[in-house]
Amino acid sequence: MPGMTKKLQEVLKQAEAWPEAAQEELADVALEIAANLQGDYHATADELAGIDRGFDDARHRRFATDEEVRAAFGTFRRA
Repeated sequence: MPGMTKKLQEVLKQAEAWPEAAQEELADVALEIAANLQGDYHATADELAGIDRGFDDARHRRFATDEEVRAAFGTFRRA
């Protein structure tokens, strides 16, 4: 395919044999790259759902306690 690197051509050829879920993930990543190149970002349905959950939690005052936050960050620092 003209205008496409050999490496990309090889990856796309291999992706034809991948399971549908893996192909969808590759397409999502490619679309994210395209959006970044255009300067526009459009959240995915999953991201929008997560944002809605966060707003709902805030509305209902469901926040992590200071101790829960310390414990969460502590798990990352132990690595």
